[in-house]
Amino acid sequence: MQLGTYSMGIGDRFGLQGKAQLRALQMAAREGIMITPVWNKSNREHELVHSEPVDTRLSAEEAVQEAGWDKPWFVDADHISLVNVDRFLDHCNFFTLDVSDFIGKNAPGEAAGRFYRTNVSLTEDKSIPFLRELTSELLQTVAEKYLYAVMEAAELYHHIHAHKKDFICEVSMDETDTPQTPGELFFILKALADYKVPVNTIAPKFSGRFNKGVDYAGDPESFAREFEQDLLVVREAKKRFSLPPDLKISIHSGSDKFSLYPVIGRLIRKYQEGIHLKTAGTTWLEELAGLALGDEDGLELAKRIYIKALDRIDELTQPYKTVIDIKKENLPPAEKVYQWSGNEFAAALRHDPQNPSFNPDFRQLLHVAYKIAAEYSNIYTQNVRVNERIIGELVTDNLYNKHIRKLFLNT
Repeated sequence: MQLGTYSMGIGDRFGLQGKAQLRALQMAAREGIMITPVWNKSNREHELVHSEPVDTRLSAEEAVQEAGWDKPWFVDADHISLVNVDRFLDHCNFFTLDVSDFIGKNAPGEAAGRFYRTNVSLTEDKSIPFLRELTSELLQTVAEKYLYAVMEAAELYHHIHAHKKDFICEVSMDETDTPQTPGELFFILKALADYKVPVNTIAPKFSGRFNKGVDYAGDPESFAREFEQDLLVVREAKKRFSLPPDLKISIHSGSDKFSLYPVIGRLIRKYQEGIHLKTAGTTWLEELAGLALGDEDGLELAKRIYIKALDRIDELTQPYKTVIDIKKENLPPAEKVYQWSGNEFAAALRHDPQNPSFNPDFRQLLHVAYKIAAEYSNIYTQNVRVNERIIGELVTDNLYNKHIRKLFLNT
């Protein structure tokens, strides 16, 4: 399978906005930007909203048919492991192998020693500038810190491959505390090649913070240097290690990183490399904003979700502690929010840094509050359907104007 040069993880928590998302991709296609849609939903999200992988596939099929989408599309078993992969096998053709929890665990000494001996000659090759930074000490660090995670990825990949022969493989190492350096990424890709994992996309952890639903927290210039080196690493790894020619970097928690999109766009065009950007979470927030701007029942429901989230903040944020950063003192109290108009609620929620009412802490809390919406079950989905027109307009506008145009068209 070929993912295409540019791809985006779309989907949404409740599987209702696929047509609106495809509309944004169709608008991009008319501008000459071909983006492959990937409906992604993690096992964690399925558990929280009581859905199944087959539901994601069915909602994607429905959106594709209604939108008249006639190009490739995929369904991603997002952030899966050996513990939960089997429920996804029949319904997905893209698998994100999340091995972040295995980073730092010691690989068997024999495996680590073999990996070191096999690859130490790479540290002596200084033919390419970034390779000058590769040392035997760095190789040893990768053998000790990342090899176990690579071995876990290999076991998971081969388990999937035993059941289906053709799928997109992503390896995710982003939900961890310490970023991988470009040199570490180079040796990680070599390890994946050694263990016969034909990775199509690799999701490293970058320096700075990639928090859910808000802009990048860090130095964009430092990120630019790091990302450029990562692109060179991927390019060189494809040449040297017989990895798939469509291998590209994947950016998780990639939505709303407005300060980085011009940087990323400039560099992928400079090196003619691809990118995979995961954006599904931002759609749920546009759905919630659309409820607030819709009828009175929708606004009432949006307020109730926030007020309950405020009471259950520790429960909701715990699974996302590495990718959110909420300052509780900046969260508006329940009694204030209950008095808000729909416009006030949406202004605080929607990601518009120029709007003085925008509240990134409010937005981050609601980003992880979809569990509460799921507890309203049919009441929530009925309200979304009643307000379908305004929600769909927000979803399309957000994906096309705030994401696609800024990243791929630099506007």
